[in-house]
Amino acid sequence: MKIRESAEDYLETILILKNRNGDVRSIDIATELGFSKPSVSIAMKNLRENGYISVDSKGYISLEPLGKEIAEKIYERHTFLSAWFIELGVDPKVAVEDACRMEHIISAETFSAIKAHVKRVKGEK
Repeated sequence: MKIRESAEDYLETILILKNRNGDVRSIDIATELGFSKPSVSIAMKNLRENGYISVDSKGYISLEPLGKEIAEKIYERHTFLSAWFIELGVDPKVAVEDACRMEHIISAETFSAIKAHVKRVKGEK
């Protein structure tokens, strides 16, 4: 299923915040991304209605299986591409920004091929 880049960014941010802090609320997402609370609230409503997240009675956000799958895919791409670009000599800030854009558009086939190539070059199995 194809979802919008902004939705992928929200899901990835929820995953990162969950790993970092344990609990995630809309205000945490707004602070992390520098967005307004109303904008984040609208996005969370859309993600909840589409089954990507759930929100409990205290406002804590959890990723549902499909949302977690998407978030983990995007996060893996982001971390892998950022690290690879830095290894290639790209300035870390530029590497992260480029990875942020590329993580959403690169195909699964191309990403798998890049990962396999990097492993071969490094002599990994």
